[in-house]
Amino acid sequence: MWLSDTQKFGVGMTAFGIALIVLGVILFFDAGLIAIGNILFLAGMSMIIGVQKTVYFFTRRDKLRGSVAFFAGFVLVLVKWPIVGILVEAFGFLNLFGDFFPVAIDFLRNLPFIGRVFSLPGIRHIVDRIGGYPSQYPV
Repeated sequence: MWLSDTQKFGVGMTAFGIALIVLGVILFFDAGLIAIGNILFLAGMSMIIGVQKTVYFFTRRDKLRGSVAFFAGFVLVLVKWPIVGILVEAFGFLNLFGDFFPVAIDFLRNLPFIGRVFSLPGIRHIVDRIGGYPSQYPV
């Protein structure tokens, strides 16, 4: 699958936004970095999948709780409550993108080095729980 130039730019903006959010958390919850990271993440996401699909994604009925939490966390970061804002955003992020975790884990398991790490006994149990795999398959 080939990406257009706009989508490539969107991937870069999304990655840079996530990096700024992580950097803001590492630097003792710097509200400015987190806010800029949030803006870049949302702008990059809309450039990757398009504005209409982004609006549809955030306004779907089954994603409404996650959307409200994500945007409430964004507002809390803007009013200089970064710790509470990040926690609320994380809750919203998990509700919005939680369905994607099994797909991402399956992709990571097929990578050469990371796949072996994910297959280690202690880590495999944790990754299976995050990925939504049942601990025992019914017979």
